[in-house]
Amino acid sequence: MADDGFHFLALNDTHYQDARCAAWLARAVEQMRSHPERPEFCLHLGDLVEESTPETLGRVKELFGGLGMPFHPVIGNHDYGPGDDPSAYDLLFPGRRNYRFEHRGRQFLGLDTTVGLPYENTAIPEATLHWLDATLPSLDPERPLILFTHFPLAPGVRYRPTNADQVLQRLKGFHVPHVFSGHFHGLVERRLGETVLTTNRCCSHSRDNHDGSAEKGYFLCKAAEGRVEYRFVEVRREA
Repeated sequence: MADDGFHFLALNDTHYQDARCAAWLARAVEQMRSHPERPEFCLHLGDLVEESTPETLGRVKELFGGLGMPFHPVIGNHDYGPGDDPSAYDLLFPGRRNYRFEHRGRQFLGLDTTVGLPYENTAIPEATLHWLDATLPSLDPERPLILFTHFPLAPGVRYRPTNADQVLQRLKGFHVPHVFSGHFHGLVERRLGETVLTTNRCCSHSRDNHDGSAEKGYFLCKAAEGRVEYRFVEVRREA
């Protein structure tokens, strides 16, 4: 029997700042809701805001609440306040550091790859690696396992954590069709065996792409037959 699968959204680096960002994100959310494929949930790969406060993160949470579907973020380095303080993020998105969920037979892991505000020359924290060690034995190695992180895990990508391979090594023996990451604002695809590792252009009104591209947008993804297909969707410019 064929697996018809389902669609979902993945976006990164919205870097919300002000009313102009709010208007832009509201338009992006409206566009995401309009897909005839009817995506069933949304992954956000971190850097929800430019400067973390309860007000900015609360506004982003409100805006993405307009999607009318489950919203699964991971923390980005910009989602920390001064002094590497994560309290605003933890208040608005409790339990959204290292966590798992399942959807239609697929397993999803959101990993905290941050160490506070630093944006380069970082290492994935030991707490995340310990959580992964405790969680992986409870997962089914035969069912698709999809990861989403802020810092990129793909080899050769700028801003990759120094110990990214320690995560990828732990996944050997699992069926991992895709790893979604943000932080590097650019469309990159790498392949390690059956696993596709990607970053994407930012979905931000306020920030530019690191790869020099002008488009801003998100991925519309389809999980089916043990694979994940994805395509970039540009957020339409204001008429």
